[in-house]
Amino acid sequence: MPAMNNTSHDPTELTGDRTAAQIAWTRPRLDTVQDGDMIMLVAADSSRFIVRAQAGQGTHTHQGMFPHDEVIGRPWGAAVYSKQGHRALVLEPALADLIRYLKRATQIIFPKDAAYIVHRLNLRAGSRVVEAGTGSGGLTIALAWAVAPDGMVYTHETRPDVYRVARQNLERVGLLPFVEMAETDIADGFSAAGVDALFLDVREPWRYLPQVRASLRVGGFFASLLPSANQVIDLLTGLEAHSFADIAVEELLLRPYKPTPDRFRPDDTLIAHTGFLIFARCIDAGEESSRWQRKERSRYEARKKMEAAIAAETARRAAERPDTSGKKYPPLPLP
Repeated sequence: MPAMNNTSHDPTELTGDRTAAQIAWTRPRLDTVQDGDMIMLVAADSSRFIVRAQAGQGTHTHQGMFPHDEVIGRPWGAAVYSKQGHRALVLEPALADLIRYLKRATQIIFPKDAAYIVHRLNLRAGSRVVEAGTGSGGLTIALAWAVAPDGMVYTHETRPDVYRVARQNLERVGLLPFVEMAETDIADGFSAAGVDALFLDVREPWRYLPQVRASLRVGGFFASLLPSANQVIDLLTGLEAHSFADIAVEELLLRPYKPTPDRFRPDDTLIAHTGFLIFARCIDAGEESSRWQRKERSRYEARKKMEAAIAAETARRAAERPDTSGKKYPPLPLP
């Protein structure tokens, strides 16, 4: 049975957490690691460990324990040592690192797709965006990163175990104050209206387009990610039927290269198809989507109409043509 917004915060506590998070988000970055900073330890074998630096704590790795007291106060990019004498670089984790190394309960949206989704949804500080479903929270982190400190992400997830993992991931990276989580079925509608953007990561997104229109402001940005072509076709049909325009389908391929000066070449692996990205704009319900189709779609529709007209004319001429199955010439009158 779907539950309403499942949160352990009361309103005053949430407001306090959000204010503190806003202050922390906007403070200038210092040259040294501070107590409470998110850090990434990069070992000599390229292993990475993302933790929050806390006085008196330590990070246990296969190369020994790295005391946080030895990390706090050190310059970013400096080397620190484990109790066993192994070195590691201390770096500030990038958004891609936070997404890639979070705890997973589901498949995540890859950083290459997440960054482009944020770009195409036109998100910036102060934007309000709806997401469904949350999954492990990878894209949720990217969305909150983009809209903080004054915006809000409203994310929906139906599975309780996945919801808990996503919540833990958001708490861990300090972005939960910018996210309102709901353990609900989106068939009942979304928790916010008049939002700037909306993203669907569900199996049959075309079934929820009426709910999308009810939540998304006119002119707002819509996006979805789907793994298969037949799902894309169904969504395209639904978007045209529900007054969406400026529709685009795209796919991102990421080719890493080996950063070796004497052997610079493509890497042996390629991050290829991870999903089809579908983007659209919500237009006035009184507008006909067919008026705002892309040129290639308009040309295709014109060609189909021309083919139908040619077929109809061919059939008409064939019907009017005299029967030539008998004699070649008509009979002449006798003298």
